[in-house]
Amino acid sequence: MRALHNAHPHILVIGDLMIDHYLWGGCERISPEAPVQVVDISRETTVLGGAGNVINNLVTLGARVSISGVMGDDENGEELRKMLRAISVSSDGLICQSGRKTSKKSRIIASNQQILRYDKESKNAIDKSSEEAILSYVKEIVSACDIIILSDYGKGVLTDAVAGGIIALAKEAGKKVLVDPKGKDYRKYRGAYLLTPNKKEASEATGIVISDESSLEKALLSLKETCDLECSMITLSEDGIAIFDDSMRRFPTVAKEVFDVTGAGDTVIASLSFALSCGLSIDEAAPFANHAAAVVVGKIGSATVTLGEIEEYESSLHQSTSDMHIKAKEEIYTLAERLKNEGKKIVFTNGCFDILHVGHVKYLQEAKSYGDVLIVGLNSDSSVRELKGPTRPVNPEGDRAYILAALESVDYVVVFSEETPHELIKNIAPDILVKGGDYEGKSVVGAEFASELRLVQFVEGKSTTATIARINEGTTC
Repeated sequence: MRALHNAHPHILVIGDLMIDHYLWGGCERISPEAPVQVVDISRETTVLGGAGNVINNLVTLGARVSISGVMGDDENGEELRKMLRAISVSSDGLICQSGRKTSKKSRIIASNQQILRYDKESKNAIDKSSEEAILSYVKEIVSACDIIILSDYGKGVLTDAVAGGIIALAKEAGKKVLVDPKGKDYRKYRGAYLLTPNKKEASEATGIVISDESSLEKALLSLKETCDLECSMITLSEDGIAIFDDSMRRFPTVAKEVFDVTGAGDTVIASLSFALSCGLSIDEAAPFANHAAAVVVGKIGSATVTLGEIEEYESSLHQSTSDMHIKAKEEIYTLAERLKNEGKKIVFTNGCFDILHVGHVKYLQEAKSYGDVLIVGLNSDSSVRELKGPTRPVNPEGDRAYILAALESVDYVVVFSEETPHELIKNIAPDILVKGGDYEGKSVVGAEFASELRLVQFVEGKSTTATIARINEGTTC
């Protein structure tokens, strides 16, 4: 996961772009005019939907995104362009077709429940000139892309000619094509790397009722053979993902709380493509996509997911590795800001933590009890030498960070090389700053940047210095 933070693959998305429009409000009465709810609208929001939701997910994961699709020469089309500009995605590949309606789906949400949706859109196939314009754009850009996504919402952009033409251009350039399919006939996607239908869609496309492991494997194999795929995939909602290349594997997932499944399929194909573009194998990419989807179904509306949120989810399942909790300074600053926006109380402490002992563990456990997230600033090797002398540390900073990050009480570790953590505390601005009881009555570095300072008493007789002394003396405790 750590390597993904530094990756910015170039992914091309082609498909049905639309606007998701939300009217949010509350409902306390029934209309006297008809037996319907009266919703008092308090706010309106718009986000990119359809293939646009795939784009949003890729951007939040850190990908560079190019797009192609067709819009109408209307007000919604101009709004769509502005929304793309707002997330720094070029609309150069967006084709304007006269007389076509740009898709906009409006949803009324009352008390966090969707009660109505109304659509404005064109569903007929795009014209021949639009098909040619899309293929011309793809031909120009395909060699610069790491992977291609076809996001088909059945609104007429991914015609047989467009889908087949893109797959042919991608094969020629040696690029993988991932498809979120629509309809019952998937033959227009022949030659893609994989498709991402859900269980219902796969059953309709193959004519196989998926009810057990045997029928699931038959459906996967049927899709693979019919569409000439390198890998066959079926998403199984709360049961995760199943794939088949040389054999069938299942990757389960657990969503803690499901609020809205809108856009979960977009998140799956976006995160899957991102992971594959970063060099992960399909067996590594599938669980990553699973976890991304588990995060977004806990949100309302078409939602996106960040690498940080996926890490937190994996950590909650005790599936994360220690290095996922070790952050660079800029990462921890960004993370701290997001956590605060989510209403989390941040606790910060720092130290050398050279030879980890029970005193350290109890100290960190108490520190974590003061808030929601504990960030530990760890002195680098050079910093420890300045403080403790040339024979320290006993354990190098990489080892110390990894062991600290493995503790249940520690959420994140960040290494600093300065003599004090002054700048670290200033940029994190924690809610609670924790130091040892020996600071009673003393000035504490960075205390002015924290909302509160708390002192924790050390466990008597437990210290790295005492441990080293016993080792040198050959004595036991």
